Amino acid sequence: MAQPHVDAEGPIAEAEAAAAHSSTAQQPLGPLGSPLDRRSPFLIGLSAALGVAVVIAVAQLVTGAADVLILIGVALFVALGLEPVVSWLARRGLRRGTAVALVCVGFIAVLGGFLALAVPPMIEQAATLLQQTPRYLQLLQDRSSTVGQLDARFGLQQHLQQTLADNSSAVINGVLGVGLAILGWLGDTLVVVVLTVYFLATLPAMRRAAYRLAPASRRPRAILIGDAICVRFGGYVLGNVVMSVIAGAATFVWLLVLGVPFALSLAVLVALLDLVPVVGAVIGGAVTTLVALTVSWPVALATAGFFVVYKLLEDYLLMPKIMGRTVDVPAVLTVVAVLIGGALLGVIGAVVAIPVAAAVLLVVQEIVYPRLDRS
Repeated sequence: MAQPHVDAEGPIAEAEAAAAHSSTAQQPLGPLGSPLDRRSPFLIGLSAALGVAVVIAVAQLVTGAADVLILIGVALFVALGLEPVVSWLARRGLRRGTAVALVCVGFIAVLGGFLALAVPPMIEQAATLLQQTPRYLQLLQDRSSTVGQLDARFGLQQHLQQTLADNSSAVINGVLGVGLAILGWLGDTLVVVVLTVYFLATLPAMRRAAYRLAPASRRPRAILIGDAICVRFGGYVLGNVVMSVIAGAATFVWLLVLGVPFALSLAVLVALLDLVPVVGAVIGGAVTTLVALTVSWPVALATAGFFVVYKLLEDYLLMPKIMGRTVDVPAVLTVVAVLIGGALLGVIGAVVAIPVAAAVLLVVQEIVYPRLDRS
């Protein structure tokens, strides 16, 4: 029996005509269709299968592109830190592109001026340190000096010579590895700088796109919470930089007064390490105290006391004045966040741990707790 002929062009022509009539100036792609039946067994199974596939794909993406994602996260973190300055300039009448350009030029100018002032003395001090290495070796053999007494008690020189003799090839490989690491660090820095400029220029559009992912009924509250999180990130970054500069300047003045060698190099080291919360200041103070030990025991003890007093002033005086309540995280949560961040992402994780913890705490206080209280 012959099958009846079915004209496939008829339904398509009707659909094309309906599409032409539904397209308007306000909705060029037509109105939204009716939602799918979420209780359909097929749709439930399809959603579950797609959910599993998406989770697996995201896990593989994060594992395979971890280094790139870290660079993107660092650039976004820096952009959020510079956003308050760009917004301040924009509120003064400047176009956002001009404000971003001024911030970038100002940052490059400050960094270039710092390098121009700090690098030549640091190079000179490093050369002096190399020239004085024989004298330090003589101090190790002089039992009347402080360093010599430590060598007599712990055998520092013997352990150092034994280590170098046993691991000479490892030392050479380590030097080469440091050179390659510096080249890689320069490349990563360039990528972060470029991404930071792009993020600064497009940050309002990125935020609006992220807020569109929230349901319309909850979008206003999502905007308020998202803006509060951005304020916390920006306040933390700028405040942390200011406190690090103060720490470096105070260390430089203290070391100059006591006559500790390599004052500028140690001050720069303390300022950089102070960017790492909790442990950074401790490491910087320990290294500086060890260098002060080459002068005398009283100078070393005084330097250690200086860092203890400064850390207390920084935590209880400078931080509340500079950051205020922008990053209000309990002390226990701060330590836990820094430890977890350092274990996951190293130094970068430790630096970003506190603002991330502040953002999570804000979400818990504003969303999780109210829902639990109503349940």
